[in-house]
Amino acid sequence: MSVLRKGMPRHWPAAVLLAAGLVLRVLAQVSYRPALLYIDSLRYIYNAQGMDPVGYKGPLRAILAVGDFSAVAAVQHLLGLAIAVVIYVLIMRRGASRWLAALAIAPVLLDAYQVQAEQMIMPTVWFEALTVAGIAILLWRPGAGWRRVIAAGVVLGATATFAQIGEALLPAAVIFVLVATGGGWRRVIGKAAVLCAAFALPILAYSAGSYLLTGDFFLSHTGITSLYGRTAAAADCATLRLSAAERGMCPSRPQQARGPDWLEYGTTSPIRPYYANLPRAEADSLIAGFNRRVITQQPLRVLGAYSRDVVKIFALTRSQSPGDTPISRWQFQLTYPYFTNSPGGTTPQIDRAVFRRFGGGTPTVWRPGAAFLRAYQLDGGYTSGALLALFTVTGVIGSVAALRRRIAPRTRELASATLLFFCSAWSILLISDIFEFSWRYQLPALVTLVPAGVLGIAVIASGQHRKRGPAPSVTSEQTRRTQPIGGGAAQA
Repeated sequence: MSVLRKGMPRHWPAAVLLAAGLVLRVLAQVSYRPALLYIDSLRYIYNAQGMDPVGYKGPLRAILAVGDFSAVAAVQHLLGLAIAVVIYVLIMRRGASRWLAALAIAPVLLDAYQVQAEQMIMPTVWFEALTVAGIAILLWRPGAGWRRVIAAGVVLGATATFAQIGEALLPAAVIFVLVATGGGWRRVIGKAAVLCAAFALPILAYSAGSYLLTGDFFLSHTGITSLYGRTAAAADCATLRLSAAERGMCPSRPQQARGPDWLEYGTTSPIRPYYANLPRAEADSLIAGFNRRVITQQPLRVLGAYSRDVVKIFALTRSQSPGDTPISRWQFQLTYPYFTNSPGGTTPQIDRAVFRRFGGGTPTVWRPGAAFLRAYQLDGGYTSGALLALFTVTGVIGSVAALRRRIAPRTRELASATLLFFCSAWSILLISDIFEFSWRYQLPALVTLVPAGVLGIAVIASGQHRKRGPAPSVTSEQTRRTQPIGGGAAQA
């Protein structure tokens, strides 16, 4: 925070962006009261367990103990603003200009999809906040000190208890430690090992708690069924060799057209009878066998479908392809949204009962505010795929610079930060897209890929400055040689 106190007038671009972000969040707070509920919200509110990690229950229950759902949404909006402040200060500490630092926080502050996620009773913003906190701990000072490695490992590991995709952050953090740690190889390997151990601590603690409560030592069951959505959507069942027990998992062409999300969660999906009629372990085993056969027999079909989803983040507009998870789930609506046609969905009766029990009043929409937010969101109030493509390119350039041996200290600080943000971004994005494409799963790019790209620009600018070198100084001897004899005044 000392960066902000030293000269507040110098930071007016960031202050303007923060003010605009605050206005959007206040408008969302008053337009959708007390908060937005999603299909999965009830699992965190009540004592459901199984499909995804439910670490979000911790802060959710803590806030509800002293407030209501309006307070939860308010805290999440404050978290969104805090993420922007931390990224801004961090980039300034690494040596980038205040203009580049302001550019790095503009998307997370102004993207309407981010604001909508913060208004929803879901763990998205908590996952983002823990991710940024762990990265900030590692980057707060040059190098990779032991205490910071341990603290960052614990914080980054905790992301997996909010969303299992957080496990993907470990390779990114290890790569950074290997690059940033000085000294011999024993010191480097030692710090990487300590990071891994610290990362595992919150995951093991969560899994142990799950075992005590449910008898299952795991984070979630998500992987098997989510991968089924991807493989079933890509499979050519006419040529696929399957056992008789697995054959029933093959979807029809119309079912495949509904996409991975429906194949995973739809009430008439081909895997529903397996879970309805078989023990969970047996159903999981059969589905895992189906996944394995599709991947080994038809790898190019699976890879092609996956590749098409990976590049969707670079789309110029926020559009929906056939089979994608409905983008309307992440868009502001003119009336209070319900998900009546989804498994475990919401209805007016359910939502009113939830809000009566935990506080917040009847679900209400202030139409003028909702109309503004919806128009803003649909008419360009989001981060363009073209900008994310640019940040991917500059992020790659900045990350590669971190691997060079001969590099100026200031440039190395920028490059190592680029490497950590960039690897974190694409670890999350690439693994998320293995299962299915959803615009909600692309939101972490706002707090990882965008800073990586901005830092990459700073690395490029730093390199160009060194190539030009300082302006040559004019010596008194050179001045005398270029002056007319007797001086200009004497000639006059």
